[in-house]
Amino acid sequence: MAKAGDNSKKELIAALNGVLADTYALYIKTKNFHWHVAGPRFRDLHLMFDEQAQQLFGTVDIIAERARKQDGDTLTSIGSIAKHTKIKDQDSTSIGPDKMVTELKGDNETLHERLETLKDAAEAANDNATSALVDEWIDACEERIWFLRQTAK
Repeated sequence: MAKAGDNSKKELIAALNGVLADTYALYIKTKNFHWHVAGPRFRDLHLMFDEQAQQLFGTVDIIAERARKQDGDTLTSIGSIAKHTKIKDQDSTSIGPDKMVTELKGDNETLHERLETLKDAAEAANDNATSALVDEWIDACEERIWFLRQTAK
């Protein structure tokens, strides 16, 4: 673990909360698109968006518990998520499926950047458990990006 007087643990907790905020926001956006997608590719996109949303939601508790295991606080509300996320809201229920796919691809790329920052923070804090988990989250994020990129072709 981090040594006394070093900020690596504090930076790790901040990075965990950033990833938590982005994961929550991306989950909500992906679920929104799952509910509102329409058109000839409805079934395929509806199912893919749902699968991706479930994958995102499945990591939320693990991320938050990593922060708590570091004696840190986690996000406490929708407002707290909004304050810390880099994922932009999409409130329209009528955007087309191609725009949905493009937005989710970009948002997953944003999350990927945050995960890379978290990986660095975990390494700096000598938190091997978080570092190992982040490897899994990066792989899952890269798979979502790949699926979305291929779908956009």
